[in-house]
Amino acid sequence: MNATRIAPAWNRAVVGNALVLLSLAAIACALARWHAGDWWIATPRSLRWIGAASSLVAYIGFSAWILRRAARRDAEATLPVAEADSETLWVVHASQTGFAVELAGMSVASLRQAGMPVRLVDIGQVDVEQLARARRALFIVSTTGEGDPPDPALGFVRGVMAQSPALGALRYAVLALGDRQYDHFCAFGHQLDDWLRRHGAQPLFDMVEVDNADASALRHWQHHLGQLAGSTDLPDWSPPRYERWTLAERVEMNPGSAGGPAFHIALAPPSGQPATWVPGDIAEIGPRHSTATVASFLQSLVLPADAQVERDGQRERLADVVAVSQLPPAETLLGKPAQAVADALSPLPHREYSIASLPDDGHLHLLVRRMSRPDGTPGLGSGWLCQHAAIGDGIALRIRGNPNFHPPSPTTPLILVGNGTGMAGLRAHLKARVLAGATRNWLLFGERNADRDFHYRDEIERWQAQGFISRLDVAFSRDQAERLYVQHVLRARADELQRWVHDGAAIYVCGSLAGMAPGVDAALREALGDEQVEQLLAEGRYRRDVY
Repeated sequence: MNATRIAPAWNRAVVGNALVLLSLAAIACALARWHAGDWWIATPRSLRWIGAASSLVAYIGFSAWILRRAARRDAEATLPVAEADSETLWVVHASQTGFAVELAGMSVASLRQAGMPVRLVDIGQVDVEQLARARRALFIVSTTGEGDPPDPALGFVRGVMAQSPALGALRYAVLALGDRQYDHFCAFGHQLDDWLRRHGAQPLFDMVEVDNADASALRHWQHHLGQLAGSTDLPDWSPPRYERWTLAERVEMNPGSAGGPAFHIALAPPSGQPATWVPGDIAEIGPRHSTATVASFLQSLVLPADAQVERDGQRERLADVVAVSQLPPAETLLGKPAQAVADALSPLPHREYSIASLPDDGHLHLLVRRMSRPDGTPGLGSGWLCQHAAIGDGIALRIRGNPNFHPPSPTTPLILVGNGTGMAGLRAHLKARVLAGATRNWLLFGERNADRDFHYRDEIERWQAQGFISRLDVAFSRDQAERLYVQHVLRARADELQRWVHDGAAIYVCGSLAGMAPGVDAALREALGDEQVEQLLAEGRYRRDVY
């Protein structure tokens, strides 16, 4: 990484001061030149000199003002964290080459765009008392050498991480930067994450590892930022390179459910191209607006759908560009020609879904709940997949590897815990286990009502009858007066859980980040103890794909 990508604030301040001195020098030169002649006489020649000098001074002065303003902005962004109020989200960076600082700045910009109060913080500014008072923090940290923290983090490691503060009020997340060519991949990120957990801090979402600036991992981080900010329209820093898949099947899985409708989606791969993925991997979908939305937008602009425009070096219909773009208020583009409208639009951000099938199934399966906006209209990604796209339509899709949720060895006992559409990720793992002949599988699944929301019930009960699921526990929250959730069932099965873990079982959790995932984590810690849960995390035997 190039450490000069981001100019420090003091650098810009020095340059600004230099430009001010240059301005004064320019004035002195101009006065000396005029003094050599009849400078008090307004000749055409002297006027040209005055004009040139004035322009130079104005330009240099303006440049100095811009640079000084940037320096002040940087200084403000990195004020001591003690000055931030309790609602402020900290974005803490620890960088060796400048890349973590760059990503921290981009994260701050995205969150501010969504209206969140946020503060950019150098990890060297953070002390124990400030961290203990913090409420929310994102840590963007690199690893250098053979698993060492970056130089700016050494003081934090020696002064803060050497202590044992109570961090129960802190919600946090870690973006860990590294290179898999090294043995200790993202070591400092893991060290920081482990230390925060051990002292009571609760993760906002699981750590995201980035291998050598991998764009897909950074998009996953952005996906979490959007969820954290409550804004799903934050633009991608680097849009995925999609392939054209085909919508082959769509079936509503839970007609009459008290929750939103959930759909089984089957997508056929591009013709002639073998599609490969591993259980736990993610489908990144490029959503589209509905035909009606596109038509209404173009009608407001009085532009034809078939107008030819150029985008990314390709000729396209204006309607197709509008369909995959974020749409500003139409009045901001009214009166512009088709190409100017296309140039003003930015791409829609991607959506992520757990893959529910194996390549051997021939299709990529998703389990998608159709979400609704406050006005009742369907969400962008789920609306496209569950309602607007027609069978046979093309679906823009890219498969993203998700190594943190890849399967253990078939000989390892596996406990699968999830709720709702989290069944998608669990189903892919179960399919792989069945294919491998692995029978030591325990499924714990929760939803609303057994008669409507037991997704893939026939398949699961068949696997149980065949001996591929040795234990099945379900929790349907609305089937009794008292709410029953999957974490309650797990807590009630504490003795069985301890036996499975003693036998070497891995625990995989997939589903809702709000409610289910923290509840399951608390139940595991109650049954096994914090030390054993931390050991499972360190050994990769406790993994989560939560959203």
